[in-house]
Amino acid sequence: MFEWVKSMLIKRKSIEKTESQRRSLPGKQRIRIAPVTLSESGGIRYLHFGTKWIQGAMRIRNPNQLILSYSHKMVAWMLFNRNPHQIAHLGLGSASLTKFGYATFPDSITHVAEINPEVIAVCHSMFALPPDNERLHVHLVNALDFVKQAEYTGAFDILHVDLYDAESRGPVLDTPEFYADCYRCLKEDGIMAVNLFGEVPSYDKNIRAIKQSFREVVPMTPIPEGNVIVLAFKKRPAIDWEHLDAEAARIKGETSLPTRQWIKDLKKIWGK
Repeated sequence: MFEWVKSMLIKRKSIEKTESQRRSLPGKQRIRIAPVTLSESGGIRYLHFGTKWIQGAMRIRNPNQLILSYSHKMVAWMLFNRNPHQIAHLGLGSASLTKFGYATFPDSITHVAEINPEVIAVCHSMFALPPDNERLHVHLVNALDFVKQAEYTGAFDILHVDLYDAESRGPVLDTPEFYADCYRCLKEDGIMAVNLFGEVPSYDKNIRAIKQSFREVVPMTPIPEGNVIVLAFKKRPAIDWEHLDAEAARIKGETSLPTRQWIKDLKKIWGK
């Protein structure tokens, strides 16, 4: 079963490279709202946007668990922030990251920007997303408009950016202006985690755009399917490897996430 999933994700990597190169062709229209489709296998429910490419997944018996490898690295910021008060997600997907944060940090408030009303409806009905309440606010809005709202200036400790279209051609928002707005939404010591793809032209474009605003930009080691998770810090964190090792062990014990790989990734960038 998992070999099939890996095969589909690797095929997605191939199509993303092809599609990213076609992106600038004149007359090619981009799909803004994609149809939502589902599949199930081996006790796991998958989200698709009208194609066979996997856009999200949920273990039916454990709906708050993070399954896909890229999502494990999206929460590597946990090494630096133990108790985030405000978390924002740009792109809902199958709500995996949203549910994980909602369950793991019971004192936090979560905001989600999602442009597709069908995605929101399916996440509530099929992916165990709780209804909106005082701690969870899912907004039907373009992520670009969301980060421009004045009320969110300096609001969030953590910002997840996972904005792929139906054809997985790379992030749909990738300009310096967009990342400047993301920067402005974060608190003074806020952290952004971005899901990029490492072997397509959009990767370098995004890295350059992020670096124009963020003080410290850390690309994690790519996962086999090609995703590169980038941690962007509004200010460079203090590096205490003994403390980070202890945090990694604590998080591993509480969540079973592969935190030792996070440490290895960070040491490749910052050294020991």
